[in-house]
Amino acid sequence: MELYDELLDYIPYNIQEEADRTVMLRYLRDFSNVYTRENVYGHITSSPWIINADASRVLMIYHNIYDSWGWCGGHADGDRDLIHVALKEGTEETGLKHLQLLDKRILAIDILPVPPHMKRGAFVSAHVHLNVTYLCQADEQEALISKPDENSGVKWIPVEEIEQIVTEEDMKPVYRKLMEKSRSLLRL
Repeated sequence: MELYDELLDYIPYNIQEEADRTVMLRYLRDFSNVYTRENVYGHITSSPWIINADASRVLMIYHNIYDSWGWCGGHADGDRDLIHVALKEGTEETGLKHLQLLDKRILAIDILPVPPHMKRGAFVSAHVHLNVTYLCQADEQEALISKPDENSGVKWIPVEEIEQIVTEEDMKPVYRKLMEKSRSLLRL
């Protein structure tokens, strides 16, 4: 199913998701290049929200650009299969070999501001990521390997410690929402 149709069917969790869904639908309608970084205003990204078996821990990486612990994820770069993008980013950024998708439906949507930064020696102007998140699970015992060009650490973080370990204040509500929605979906 195309993202546009998925978003039409998506039931927003709160007013933030309702507003973001409206904007995302407009981007998809108005821009033919929203799946690529050629759209300098904003582009589609996809993230796996990776939990352990009992949803007591979340797998996070230490982002080099944001200088903070956070979730995995990345640009669609033309790929319209956003589940594939989320799983690819999750395995590439953590070294996981076995990442299980728990639900094919979108877990959450967010429009995330990206501040100006340097990436691979080039300046990247401020823009937004039109992000969709999918619920995934992995085995805590599986070996983890960081991806040095993007992150400098990978670790399982107890859910109750996310607020203390994440230094990006604007991401804390996103992570709270993801945990609430995960637990609701899993009925925990």
